[in-house]
Amino acid sequence: MNGRLTRQTSSAAARAAKPLRQVGVIKIPNGENSDFDHAAFDPKTRRVFIAHTARDCIEVIDHEAQQHIATLPGFPGVAGAVADDGEILTTNRGGATITWLDAETYKVKAVFPSGPRPNGAAIIKRLGIGVAACIGDGHQIPTLQIVNLKDGTQGEINLPGRPRWCVTDMTAERLFLCIREPSMILVARLPDLTDIIHWHLPSGGAHGLDIDHARGRLYAACDDGTLVETDSGSGEVTNVWPIAGPPDVTFFNPATGLVHVAIGDPGLIETIDPRTGVCTRTMIGTGVHTTAIVVPDRLYVISPSHGGVVVLADE
Repeated sequence: MNGRLTRQTSSAAARAAKPLRQVGVIKIPNGENSDFDHAAFDPKTRRVFIAHTARDCIEVIDHEAQQHIATLPGFPGVAGAVADDGEILTTNRGGATITWLDAETYKVKAVFPSGPRPNGAAIIKRLGIGVAACIGDGHQIPTLQIVNLKDGTQGEINLPGRPRWCVTDMTAERLFLCIREPSMILVARLPDLTDIIHWHLPSGGAHGLDIDHARGRLYAACDDGTLVETDSGSGEVTNVWPIAGPPDVTFFNPATGLVHVAIGDPGLIETIDPRTGVCTRTMIGTGVHTTAIVVPDRLYVISPSHGGVVVLADE
């Protein structure tokens, strides 16, 4: 473990604020009791792209109209979607492929081969690169792959364990990737995946991940039931908070300063204010494990029991 561990035990940390306010539900075709994974909001088109894993497709929500507008087929076992300025990248676990998609026209720009079971992803438009962290299988170990979106050339490095989600710093010079076991945040220099560093975490099963660029803090939600805050420059652990159970998707909202963690069992959104430790738990329904943040004030929660998306006000 790097640095000094401080676990929030103050009275502020023990207080629970009011749950987030529900402002709507957006139905998704064939969404009831289905299986979804990571989603992303594209600010250029004002659309939310959702990985509908069970149906091998991407669902599209129009944020302004607050309605479902498209189902895009052809994404086998899609595990996640990421967005950057009108461009979408998906990891297709069932096909061992990465798809590059235009967010406005839905045109597929390219499909690239990947390692077995691609999972976490990133796309950096100005560098023209996509990144996929592949879980591997019985024949191939986990890998982190980078693809030049223009010419299709690829590179990769081996990983020390099963990868989860990843994010980049503000300048897209470094990639941060959660590794389940040994539980850590792996740091790699972009675009060549060099200068590898391992920041070991004090909790097992690093999973959901997001970053506060302004304060230089990473938030890793871990299967052991904790949210770990680390310094994004040094890897020092600066705080740990308990959460309600094994987490999945994690988002930081720079407008409110709040961290939202989706927890499938018991089916809630755990919200923590890192500045005070105050916690909010918003019950949604069993199976809730993926979300998308729309800055400044909306959190989209994909809920199989609701057959679509529960819209929460993040104020």
